[in-house]
Amino acid sequence: MKLGDVGRSGNVEDRRSGGGKMAAGGGLLGVILMIAFVLMRGGGVKEVVQVVAQNAGNLKAPQANLSPEEQVRQDEQLVFLEKILKLTEDVWTEQFAEEGERYQPPRLVVFRGSTQTACGVGQDAMGPFYCPADSQAYIDLSFYDQLDRDLKAPGDFAQAYVVAHEIGHHVQNLLGYSDIAHQARQTQPEEIANEYSVRLELQADYLSGVWAHHAHQQSNILEPGDVEEGLRAANQIGDDLLQKRASGRIVPENFTHGTSEQRVRWLRQGLKTGDFSRKTLDAFEMPYDRL
Repeated sequence: MKLGDVGRSGNVEDRRSGGGKMAAGGGLLGVILMIAFVLMRGGGVKEVVQVVAQNAGNLKAPQANLSPEEQVRQDEQLVFLEKILKLTEDVWTEQFAEEGERYQPPRLVVFRGSTQTACGVGQDAMGPFYCPADSQAYIDLSFYDQLDRDLKAPGDFAQAYVVAHEIGHHVQNLLGYSDIAHQARQTQPEEIANEYSVRLELQADYLSGVWAHHAHQQSNILEPGDVEEGLRAANQIGDDLLQKRASGRIVPENFTHGTSEQRVRWLRQGLKTGDFSRKTLDAFEMPYDRL
């Protein structure tokens, strides 16, 4: 990605000094098993936070402080996040204005190990997440190492896609789509509630693509190979692939984020069209197996 001329957002909060790095027992496999268990039960962000917090006793003791080299690398990643968040602010401010709406930028919290959120205690084992209760996105920078090393999805645009997806949830929160999925989780049988969760996640993937489409138009940020990096990342975090890694079997009725194919398809569609119309976004209210 070409970010040399991009400004830096002032809405990134650095909480990395709040505690030592905590690593899940069993490495990424333990993380995947823990999260997959919650997702297979149809849990949302709040439930994931609660379950990870309840299993905090199974985590290893805090590791030593970062080495000087790792500190420099993470500081560079922080600057990268500030630039990506600035691009999301620029794009969504413009897109909301074209739809007669006002965009309210969220805060992106960078933490290390664990941090307090309005949704409960956030842990690095959860990966990046968005908390609608405080309108903030959260990320532990160690996730990018897992994305590269364990999920085999390296690259700066893959990292940008992760942030853009969480900001996509903020966009949904502002437009009322999050409330629809939340109501379904409260009132509908688990299988139907899971369908709404899938639609919400696929819509966030689509919004990630819409963001990248307009960010490139505004600032010429994409280089050859960037799109492939993002699509590879989307493919690696589909429900079917995560379930297979965690338990060796795939249970479609327990999907909450969509298959790898669906996630790739909707990220690609957003990248291609850049369509932010309500008509297009409302289409995600239909059953996810028709998406």
